Amino acid sequence: MRQRTLVLTIALTACSSASDPSASTPADQSGTAPGAGARLDRRPFPDDNPWNADVSTSAVDPNSATLIASCGVRNLHPDFGTVWDGAPNGIPYLVVNSRQAKVPVTFDYSDESDAGPYPIPTNAPIEGGSGSSGDRHVLIVDVDAWKLYELYDAHPINGGTSWHAGSGAIFDLSSNALRPAGWTSADAAGLPIFPGLVRYDEAAEKHSIPHALRFTCPRTRRAYVAPARHYASSDTSSKLPPMGMRVRLRADYDTSGFSPTVRTILRAMMKYGMLVADNGSGWFVSGAPDPRWNDDDLATLARVPSSAFEVIR
Repeated sequence: MRQRTLVLTIALTACSSASDPSASTPADQSGTAPGAGARLDRRPFPDDNPWNADVSTSAVDPNSATLIASCGVRNLHPDFGTVWDGAPNGIPYLVVNSRQAKVPVTFDYSDESDAGPYPIPTNAPIEGGSGSSGDRHVLIVDVDAWKLYELYDAHPINGGTSWHAGSGAIFDLSSNALRPAGWTSADAAGLPIFPGLVRYDEAAEKHSIPHALRFTCPRTRRAYVAPARHYASSDTSSKLPPMGMRVRLRADYDTSGFSPTVRTILRAMMKYGMLVADNGSGWFVSGAPDPRWNDDDLATLARVPSSAFEVIR
């Protein structure tokens, strides 16, 4: 369960540079059929966005070993798959187009949420299912407008004609603009969720994940580093990871004993890394549910120890 702390922010590095307009023009998405878990033919955000940065040769943080250990001495855990506890396992997403009607959303954290309206169908999938008591994320990708709409603790009202949520954020997927400093999103770190998910279409069909992934740590620091914009802790210990901290699977880690799908996930961790996005169980890797996942295959990720990772400076 995530923590929310509305406090004064600390000034840390931000990354909001403009990009080449030609790189931010959406590719033809006419072949993308709207629906839950739909395949996308273009990655979110411009090529020079932090989510898409190749960090395979980036310098290692001198405090790496301490920070890695603070997230827990354990192995990876795939927090996604087919079904768990009677609901789709993972954070679902829904692809819509410009024909989808937008509805009003009210927020608990309205001062740090984007007002909307949001293009949410009445049957939009909710993380954990309609009766979930968890984070209840709702993620919507509008492929025509090339925008991402995300809600935390989302609840439909009057059959989904309107919604209420803890917080919400709208991201222009053709832009590198960050949220205002100190603002949360649908994620505790003020990050978008969708770009950091392991998706079936990328891992199992394309065998290419061209972006960083998202994971959680039990305790984080009262700090954030770009592209994160928010923290959710009162602990100032330098031994704890700040929100947005990026880790990378070591290049010498042997992936030869894994399936092509799992090797694809591990290669993404080597090239693009993973970002700390929320407080949660240590080394839980986020992904989208899909009935086509092989849960036994994904479980082999649990063979990868946290000691195989290093923190990027």
